[in-house]
This record gives sequence, C-alpha cells and structure tokens, in this order.
Amino acid sequence: MKSVALLLSALLAPTAVVPAAAAVPRADAPPAENRGVVAAARAAAAEGIAFGPCPKAEKLPAPVECGTVRVPLDYAHPDGTRIPLTVSRVRASGPASARQGALVYNPGGPGASSTYFPLVAGLPAWQRISAAYDLVGYAPRGVGRSAPVSCQDPADRAKGPTLAPTVPSEVFKRERIARARTYAQGCARRTGAALRHYHSLNNARDLEVLRAALGERRLTYMGASYGTYFGALYATLFPHRVRRMVFDAPVNPAPQQIWYVNNLDQSLAFERRWADFRTWAAKHDAVYGLGATAAEVARNYEKVRAELAAAPAGGTVGQGQLHSAMLQALYDDRFWAARAGALGAYLKGDPQPLVAQAGPAAPPPGRAEGAELPDPGNAAAVYTAVECNDAPWPRDFALWDRDNTRLARLAPFETWDNVWANLPCAYWKGPRQKPLDVRTGPGVLPPVLILAAERDAAAPYEGALELQRRLAGAALVTERDAGSHGIGGGANACVNAHLERYLLDGAVPSAIRVPEERTPVRRASCAPHPEPDPVSLERQARLRPPSDLPGRGVAARLDAGR
Repeated sequence: MKSVALLLSALLAPTAVVPAAAAVPRADAPPAENRGVVAAARAAAAEGIAFGPCPKAEKLPAPVECGTVRVPLDYAHPDGTRIPLTVSRVRASGPASARQGALVYNPGGPGASSTYFPLVAGLPAWQRISAAYDLVGYAPRGVGRSAPVSCQDPADRAKGPTLAPTVPSEVFKRERIARARTYAQGCARRTGAALRHYHSLNNARDLEVLRAALGERRLTYMGASYGTYFGALYATLFPHRVRRMVFDAPVNPAPQQIWYVNNLDQSLAFERRWADFRTWAAKHDAVYGLGATAAEVARNYEKVRAELAAAPAGGTVGQGQLHSAMLQALYDDRFWAARAGALGAYLKGDPQPLVAQAGPAAPPPGRAEGAELPDPGNAAAVYTAVECNDAPWPRDFALWDRDNTRLARLAPFETWDNVWANLPCAYWKGPRQKPLDVRTGPGVLPPVLILAAERDAAAPYEGALELQRRLAGAALVTERDAGSHGIGGGANACVNAHLERYLLDGAVPSAIRVPEERTPVRRASCAPHPEPDPVSLERQARLRPPSDLPGRGVAARLDAGR
C-alpha cells in the first residue's frame, strides 16, 4: 500500500491561542496536578536549559551537549521539591532555515535512558532526520542521575549463577515470594516518601515540562516500547501540544491491561517468538548443530539448561543467565546467530562463547580508584516503581499462581520469569494510580504514526491495533512476519522510509478499508527485513556487535525490565 503526503502546515504555523508554556491538561485529570503542570511548564520555559559539555559519567562525546531541566516531584505542589532530569542534545546539522525543532526520544523500560539518542545522527537511516531536528534524549525521573530510585544495596543483588525453572516447586515459589516482599520493602525504605511520585502520569507531565524548557511550541516525540505508553498519556492529556508523535512497538494502553494483563499477554507472545528462533536455528542445523527440527532444537536447549543447573558454565552462567541471554535474542533477531553459535559450541564441549555472552559484564576500564559506579539495579528499581505505582495489582499470590500455572502449560519459556520480575507489585504498600483512559476523538490530535512488528513478543501486535483505535486518525505501519522489538531506524528500509516521510513532511499512509474495522483506517505494510544471516563463531568475532541505538538493539530496554 502506498502512502499519501499529508502536509501538517497548520501545526507548523505559530498560534496565538495558548501561550507557549501554558499547557492545559485534559479536564478529567486531577485539578491540582493540572495547575501544577501549567506552573511548571511556565517556569521551565522561562529558565530554559543551559546546555554545555556532558559530564564524564554520560560518556557522550562532542558535539553532544548536556543540561538539566527541573520538574516538580509532586505536581500537586509545583513550588515544593523539584528534581533534575538529565537532558542531552545534538543540534540539527542542516541549515537553520530547514530546522523543524527538537525531536525527543524515549526507549522505554520503564527505567531506560535515552541520553545516548543524539548519537544516532551519525547513522545513515537518521541523517536526513538529524539535519532537520535537534535530537534530544533524556533520563526520565528516577533513572541514572535524574533523582535515582534505589530498591536494594548493590551488594545484595543476585550475582549468579541462578536457577530458572519452568515448573517451579512450592519451595522455589516461597523463596521468590520472600524475595519479592523484601524488594518491595527495600524500594520504600531506600527511596522514601518520594517513591509514590514515580509513575507514568508524572512521566507524561515531565515530558510537557521538557517541551517547554526546550522552547518548543509543540512536541515532536518518538517513543519505543513503554515510551509509547506515557507518550499516549501525553497525547491524551495535552493533544493541543502535539506536533508529531511516533509510537514504535506500542504496548496495549487499555486501562484494564495495565500492567498485570499485559504481562500475561507478553509471556504468551514470547512463546511464539521462541518457536520462531527454534525454526530458524533448525533451518541452519549445518552451521549450529542444534537439530534439524524446532523440536530437536528445544530438546537440545533443555539439555543445556539441565547441565547448567548442575554445573554452571564458568561458575557464573546458570539457567537464569542463559534465559536472560536468550530473552535478549527474542527481543532482537540480530542476536540469533550469536546465541545459536554459543549453544552449539557448548554442546560440543566449549562453554566459553556462552560465558562471554551470558556471564557478568566486566568492570569498566580506566575507572579512577574510589570513583562511584552507577547503581546496576537502578533500571530494575525504576521499572518496579513505575509499574507498581501505575495501577492496581493482585495482592494474593494464589491468583498469580493460578493464572500463570495455567499459562505456563502453553507458554513455559517466559511465564514464570515474568512473574518473578513483577511480583514485588503484589506487596507494594504505596498508593496506586488509576490508569487513564487513553483516547482522543476525531480531529483532536494531528495524525500520529505507529510502527509495529507483527510478531513482536515484548509488545504484542494487538497493542498497536488498540492504540490506533484509541487515537483517532492514527496511522499504522506494520512489518509483516517480523518480530524485533522496536523497528524505527532499524533494518527495514520500507519502515524507515515511512518514518522519515512522517517526521520530515508529516506524511502518513492513506486510509483503507480492512475487514476487522468498521471505518477506513490509515494503514500500510512492509515486507519483513531479511532473516538473520547464519554465521560461524569465527566470523561473528570479526563482526561489530549490536548496539543499543534505536532500531539497533535492546539491551537498555531489556535491563530495565521489558
């Protein structure tokens, strides 16, 4: 299907209706928070952001600049405590006459930072976009140096090797329940009274303050994964402030999905993606020796799991570490060759590739003695705080046990791992938010662009369809028969062409009729990017490893809790 150009000239023209900093949120948002956002945005517009060389901790070379924007901890009290958010920027490389403003990016998590985002300016897929836009990244509240959340002493983190049974015993369940209780208590103890203010509605409000601080009349934003959720909250609360928005790998924003049901759906989708990997590995049995059928690959994988449970590879890689490494590959198929090669080598008696890929990361080189290292548990702490604060969760483990025991019969690969990642929410003592009904009526919001891979496991495709139904006039571009999580700026030239046309010209696909929708919808499809190239371990050693840049990797999002 071909796209049709739709120039959003009205959005580019200055307006005199609403002052630049005076955002007026949706009427059904809490009145005190409404007033707080207006006040905070007005103050941020006056203060701006003093950009300068980035601190060494950010590891960002010139011409990337860094600064901070201060936002209220509690929007009901905007004159109270304010917290700093780290912001990074590289200026548009094109002529000033062609500059379209700032493009703000968030990679998801919750718990991931996008301060690295300006680095995409050097990638071919982003060169025309970076000529027209300042590329802006930031660390959301709680992340990195942005008033960080902490839930446990780094010394208390599980170092591995760990077990990851697909059919956990009652003893194992009780141990994980105790660990979840302790973790939830640690969040409250180490972060204190501020903990209740780390949630998605405040992330959306922070985005509005950031817009004002950047001096932008309207926001141009791209969010991936969880970044699509609070982007959708922003679009619902501040539709008059939206210029253009890209939702890449969207999560399902329906209130009843947040977040317990979304995690059940995710576990089921990972089982499908695990089958995709096994089918691909079987196709290349001559390279990897994992089996000529998907079933044989599964049996060999279980053999590796059993051996690691009895004797961890290198003393550090057990079932849990293997699972995390394989889960990363199900987020991004560019890891498939490396993981298949490591499994094949292990079965032939060489555990070193698996240890290298799944073992603990080496400490950073060149660290000065006594220098403080970033908290390795920060991403997980933010993930827990945001998801637990965002919505009610079942408080009785019996319900979790019932639902996930049933689900694990169909989807054993990720079900229980997903439970343990989220179980602290069952024992969370703080107040919960009521999920906002993400929705905009016809003509309220300018056309926005949704990008989705049909077999994405971390953000199942139904979420993209649901988001399109809720944001009237939204356009959806689907990468068919593909499953990498986050596709904008990645390996698919067709997807990238849609992204570029939208950000540069406001163009979205034409409306068409589809059987499952009552009215025409803006949709287009792209053929899948090529399957991963099967390569030997020797050839892999000569290739550049995947990065964490948008469309090119998921390590940051994965570490933040999916």
